[in-house]
Amino acid sequence: MAHLSPEELMARFHAARKTGKEHRGSPLQFQLHRELAESCPAFTPNLLQLARSLLLGDEPGPRDDPALAEVQRLLEQAVQVSGRSAPTLVELAYFHDSIHNDFKTARPLYEEGAAQALAVLEDAWAGLLTSLVLEQQLPEALALAQQAESLFPESARLMPRVHEARERAVAAGLLPPESKDP
Repeated sequence: MAHLSPEELMARFHAARKTGKEHRGSPLQFQLHRELAESCPAFTPNLLQLARSLLLGDEPGPRDDPALAEVQRLLEQAVQVSGRSAPTLVELAYFHDSIHNDFKTARPLYEEGAAQALAVLEDAWAGLLTSLVLEQQLPEALALAQQAESLFPESARLMPRVHEARERAVAAGLLPPESKDP
């Protein structure tokens, strides 16, 4: 079977979501999401959307054990195919926490999701700090440097960029030479 192109994938995803907005909880909406999940089981946004819709009770019928089992399967699949991304881990944690009242299972998922999210934030801030310094947007760089230092004081990736932002700000006369704070 041929893979869907990114354009086809997004078109089908948007069509399913649009159907849900026009006719919330319609059998057609669930059918479109399920068909897309079957065609592309690694497309995480669709897996999450289908799981959320099922969890919110949008599908006709009671939220019974088979429906909850399907939601759990979809969320576990999303975690797996996303490489354990932060959003999928948190969604699965919420499911265990709020639906099953199982905080013992949810907590490590929350912790892993938070760690993944912080790692992404650290990487993003490192790139953003570099960009701001290179573009001579020093007030913005200093504000971000202050946040970065407070959240990631031991970051080998961020601290050189924080120091560079401050050095450039001193050179530009925005900070006094002896200043350590932005």
